[in-house]
Amino acid sequence: MGAVTPADRRPKQDRSRATRQRLLQAAVACLAEHGWAGSTVSVVAERAGVSRGAAQHHFPTREDLFTAAVEYVAEERSTALRALFPQGTQGARGDRRAVAGALVDLFTGPLFRAALHLWVAASNEDQLGARVTELEARVGRETHRIAVELLGADESRPGARESVQGFLDMARGLGLANLLTDDAARRDRVVAQWAAMLDDALG
Repeated sequence: MGAVTPADRRPKQDRSRATRQRLLQAAVACLAEHGWAGSTVSVVAERAGVSRGAAQHHFPTREDLFTAAVEYVAEERSTALRALFPQGTQGARGDRRAVAGALVDLFTGPLFRAALHLWVAASNEDQLGARVTELEARVGRETHRIAVELLGADESRPGARESVQGFLDMARGLGLANLLTDDAARRDRVVAQWAAMLDDALG
């Protein structure tokens, strides 16, 4: 019997990646729609169109699945934000209002909603809590770094770092409020005010 070549393996590897991707997308959607209690591995597997066994092959435990889903969410948020401003820092400096709005959108959409449900679950699950806390610390650092870059903030300037962090904290608060009601008009006014404040603080 001949040896298996890389070409023979590639389709199987592609299928495996596609299955993993479907599972992560389904986990995010289930968390956003049903919360932690309603998001079992079986429910996610059914939504993804794969067997429970296939799901557990990729993610042996429920905690593995949903912590990977939050990491996937974080990567998607970063990718989406950078896609809005492909010209990077120079373009961002010309329109802080647009950058501020894009950052807030990260915290008011379904991806952040899914992450919030996992945070609530993590507060009551010791094993899950440790993993989510570590992951969210990394996500927080990355989000701050992206915000500093896109806002053109010079963190050597007194108060600049705190201004960016305060804005991100406010954005998370808007994300929490958005769980209960969509108050887009008020949110737009708040974002506009914060953009003006950032212009003053960041120069």
